[in-house]
Amino acid sequence: MASAKGDDHILTLSCPDKSGIVYAVTGLLAAQSLTILDLQQFSDRVSQTFFMRVHFGHASDLSSLHPALATLASEMHMDYAVRAVQQKPRVLIMVSKIGHCLNDLLFRVKSGQLKIEVPVIVSNHGEFADLAKSYGVPFRHLPVTKDTKQEQETRILELIREHAIDLVVLARYMQVLSPGLCTAMSGKIINIHHSFLPSFKGAKPYHQAYDRGVKIIGATAHFVTADLDEGPIIEQRVARVDHGMGATQLVEEGSNVESQVLAAAVKWWSEKRVFLNGGKTVVFN
Repeated sequence: MASAKGDDHILTLSCPDKSGIVYAVTGLLAAQSLTILDLQQFSDRVSQTFFMRVHFGHASDLSSLHPALATLASEMHMDYAVRAVQQKPRVLIMVSKIGHCLNDLLFRVKSGQLKIEVPVIVSNHGEFADLAKSYGVPFRHLPVTKDTKQEQETRILELIREHAIDLVVLARYMQVLSPGLCTAMSGKIINIHHSFLPSFKGAKPYHQAYDRGVKIIGATAHFVTADLDEGPIIEQRVARVDHGMGATQLVEEGSNVESQVLAAAVKWWSEKRVFLNGGKTVVFN
């Protein structure tokens, strides 16, 4: 019998790698009479860390599962989380004066392609207040200057708390976040970079690329850290151009790729497919 849609859950975990983890986790779920619908796993031999994402069903009551998971987590030094598939993460979107990524995300949410809630949009400019209104999303205009940056970011953190925000998305928000905000939302801010990242210099560029977890050469969605444009990469894609295309056409092609890359990164994050692994990511997609 197929599980009811509301009974589906996702278990994500990471822990020091050793033998028997899959057996222990799947055995625990089987003992709870739960059905594994999809399972993905990865063992990083360099960091010696194990990652797993399990989509399971028939779980209307998890009261007996949580104590068993907590015991297993303690034994295996495991970080884990369980979330209902139907539970939508709450996402704050930030934007400046370029709106293609914002409009794309809002359309995907409205059409059901992207299963998140957007309780508020923040901008340091007022251009997209009408766009936000057309989608029924509150818009907060928070101007910022060098002298008011701390005050503005304090207000952003207040909004994050007020709306119980799970993730902040920088949809072409053209301001550098302070180290304080980056630390407060560590691992919970995704940015779209309208260029190729990273740009490797010096000796052993391929070793540098491996250390950074490069996915592909193109527009880059990455987690934000206090080091500008140096956060772990989630997704990259490429647009092909040729000698007959002018600057305006290049901008249009780049805008399309940016929208696609950012939407993919947010979607995968919302589906619990993205794991931080030091300076890079593990992405089950």
